Amino acid sequence: MAAVIGSLSRVANKVAKAPRVARRALSLHARQLLAASLGLVAFLGLTGIALDQAFQRTAISNLQERLQNDAYAYLGAFEFTRDSQLIEPPEGQAPDARFRQPGSGLYAVVRGKTLHWNSPSVLGRNLPEPELLKAGEQRFEPELEGFVDDKGIAHKYYRFSTGVAWEQGETGQEGTITRFTIAIYEDAEQLDRQVGVFRASLWGYLGMAAVLLLLVQMLVLRWSLQPLRVLESELSRVRRGVADRLSGRHPPELQQITDSINGLIESEYTHLDQSRNTLADLAHSLKTPLAVMRSRLDSGADEAELRSEVAAQIQRMNEIVSYQLSRAARSGHALFSAPISIEPRAEEIVASLEKVYIGKGVFCEFEVDADASFYGEIGDLQELLGNLLENAFKWAKQRVLLTVKVEPANGNRRPGVFFAIEDDGPGIPAENVDHLLQRGVRGDERVHGHGIGLAIVQDIVRAYRGELKVERSTELGGARFTVHFPPLF
Repeated sequence: MAAVIGSLSRVANKVAKAPRVARRALSLHARQLLAASLGLVAFLGLTGIALDQAFQRTAISNLQERLQNDAYAYLGAFEFTRDSQLIEPPEGQAPDARFRQPGSGLYAVVRGKTLHWNSPSVLGRNLPEPELLKAGEQRFEPELEGFVDDKGIAHKYYRFSTGVAWEQGETGQEGTITRFTIAIYEDAEQLDRQVGVFRASLWGYLGMAAVLLLLVQMLVLRWSLQPLRVLESELSRVRRGVADRLSGRHPPELQQITDSINGLIESEYTHLDQSRNTLADLAHSLKTPLAVMRSRLDSGADEAELRSEVAAQIQRMNEIVSYQLSRAARSGHALFSAPISIEPRAEEIVASLEKVYIGKGVFCEFEVDADASFYGEIGDLQELLGNLLENAFKWAKQRVLLTVKVEPANGNRRPGVFFAIEDDGPGIPAENVDHLLQRGVRGDERVHGHGIGLAIVQDIVRAYRGELKVERSTELGGARFTVHFPPLF
């Protein structure tokens, strides 16, 4: 027995430690349909209950009014003898034909100290006796217990009764007063049958309305969630490589999401192209030093000369690798970085450049918005401002002007920013601008004039989807470099 208990215990421990299967989350369509269905059922249910109660109260009120009218109609037809005996009204004067039919469900009785009268319909029925009421007193009593018939069904009644003081005698003379109570009964089955017919119709129509509204709700949900299914299909196409981006045909609520996804996709494509270009540039740049060393080995140079040549080429390859690695590091731009204040970074860079070019006496003027921020990596901002400002300091005579303005954005997009760096140097001829900004030019070919810094600036601007322009400064007369980053996401 102990062994069996031990085995069961081990099995229980394994089951307890077994990983639970994660429940599959409900889809948005299922969530919306479930919520709408519950709300619709609750609304129609409460509406049905309210209508049922209102109909029942109205039916009871109408029944009370009808029984009261029957009582008054009988009182108008009553006659009494000199000794206060009731003279039965003719059958034709009964307010309803059912009063003349035994067991019809509508009954009238009169009770007094010496009066005892029943309508013909009371025959065979044991009705609850009415209480003798004061003159003018009225009473309506619902669902009084009656009798149980031979089928075992308990009959209940609604009763309206009123007290009457009937005065007899000639006009101007004091007569006798006969006090009695007239009561009108109606079988509750009549009202229950009406209420039952109404309820069957009510819940039938509400049920059909619920089914119809649920079908309409399903169609509405399917139509309203169609953009999400389209977005899912487009993402699947991008994942399979069939498409390279999401389309722009989406509702405004999804436009920001699709723009962000497209931005990430394009950023990945840009990073991939930059990595390929970096590897290609690195391979191309290393071919020459390797070819030089191969040729020196084949030429049979002495050991000292060979050592010197190999050291020089290794130093050159080290510089090439360092430069390409720095470019590759700068290619990893972050699209969703925290904002970086521009003015403090610009002041640091200008302070360093003024020390380097202290002999030229160049000074830099600032027109920078205090709220201007750069949404990206701090290294990219430093490279961008550093290369453009260093280029301006290099070619300026005395003055450099840095302008930074904020471009407001609508909605949830982050604001854009505009840079302008101007100098009072010789400027750049318009015919040389395209060549200066041409992609693929080797670094050592761009040392003359503005150097390799402009290639780095161009890569950064392109990665952040900005625009770089080279113009002539109308204020200082030299070159004017402008960089515009529009509002995004």
